Amino acid sequence: MKDDPARRRAAARALLLPLVFLTVALLGGMRVAVDRSFVFLPPPLVTLVMAALLSSLFMRGRLVRLDTWLGSRHGVLTNISHALTLIALFFASAQAFNSVLPEQGLLHWMFAFFFLWTLWNDQFSAFDPFRLLRSLGVLFGTAFVLKHMVLGALAAPGGSWTQRIASAIFQGLSLGTLDIPAVAPATGYISFFTLALYVMDLRPLLREARLLTPGERRALLKELEED
Repeated sequence: MKDDPARRRAAARALLLPLVFLTVALLGGMRVAVDRSFVFLPPPLVTLVMAALLSSLFMRGRLVRLDTWLGSRHGVLTNISHALTLIALFFASAQAFNSVLPEQGLLHWMFAFFFLWTLWNDQFSAFDPFRLLRSLGVLFGTAFVLKHMVLGALAAPGGSWTQRIASAIFQGLSLGTLDIPAVAPATGYISFFTLALYVMDLRPLLREARLLTPGERRALLKELEED
């Protein structure tokens, strides 16, 4: 049987992409308590707003092209499959933000404001798919380091005396509003794996975004002829 790249891309859209996005949606809300019990946190409302803004960036950056995913040229089952994949992408995006968003306190709203401000400003910037994916990796990477490495070290129970002093200084400067819940170190590993899985699952969309549609080919040829 001849290996058809278009058939492989269609199979990845129908099976692999939604499966990985659903896995991200599950792991993004997973926390491991200090007593090693598992806790699942549903996405807060603010992360759904972030996911909506990010979905807008996906379409503006041509990482997701609705005209190639949904339309009359596809069958009913194909349109349903693509719609379910896009829904899974939306909730995976919300849970990716949830995994690096502090659970409560002033830090929760500080991180939320940082995400919202960045996503809102990006709505007015020119994006190509590669630059969008790179910026997304930097955004999640920065938030991961701040939450799970910096703040996680301050909130870790039984830390060194320097950690306890730094935590006391933070609490004093914030008048006790920096409420950092203590979690097991496994939470950071789960978050890292979740974010890596999420960004890697966006790479097939990046490869498809590089393929020009017939209309874009005609426009490019017209520009070349004019030059």
